[in-house]
Amino acid sequence: MTQIHFCASNAPAAQGALARLTARYGQFDRADADVIVALGGDGFMLGTLHEQTGLPVYGMNCGTVGFLMNDYAEDRLPERLAAAEEAVLNPLAMRAGSADGREHDALAINEVSLLRAGPQAAKLRITVNGRVRMEELMCDGALLSTPAGSTAYNYSAHGPILPIGSGVLALTAIAPFRPRRWRGAILPKSAVVRFDVLEAEKRPVMADADSRGVESVLWVEIRSDSEVAHRILFDPGHGLEERLMREQFV
Repeated sequence: MTQIHFCASNAPAAQGALARLTARYGQFDRADADVIVALGGDGFMLGTLHEQTGLPVYGMNCGTVGFLMNDYAEDRLPERLAAAEEAVLNPLAMRAGSADGREHDALAINEVSLLRAGPQAAKLRITVNGRVRMEELMCDGALLSTPAGSTAYNYSAHGPILPIGSGVLALTAIAPFRPRRWRGAILPKSAVVRFDVLEAEKRPVMADADSRGVESVLWVEIRSDSEVAHRILFDPGHGLEERLMREQFV
């Protein structure tokens, strides 16, 4: 029998699902479980994945969008888990230096973004693998996205959708002013990307890694962390590859 650990967001629908599913299938401690079933939306799934890098996580949607979640159903859950397809996601590792002299580390499954934190546009210098590729990008911000996150904030900022397993990252500007029509770049997964904030006192910038924010950054360096692997489960025929494909034909 599959030993399941259920967890749920604070939303009433998720808490109700938690009560019903644990009454039906039992509740095992994480240390004894074979799989985690996360009940909520995409934000809760990201939080669960950040907390857990060993066990596979199967999400059931009790939120809104649910791109990373499976449809909610209470019947035949062990059979669904046994048949599920697994995708392995490597997060981005962010290191950011802030104006107070501290350095901050965080992981991001979707994207790392830099966002202006004042009334004036940000000015950023972009370096890839130690070589300056853009001396000055004037914008509301910029982000580096994984394939898994490419349909989220990246897509809303007119960045490309990236196939899972493509081995690339999307570098996307947010409301670029100069160069006005810069369309961003597709970079190899091995790339190390650095943003330096120009005129940081006049044009403050914050950094965000999957909703983990750092205020008043002076520089941010980002790389893919292949040593961290998040395992996520999907019902057959509804994995990330298919979901990413569907998004492009809506």
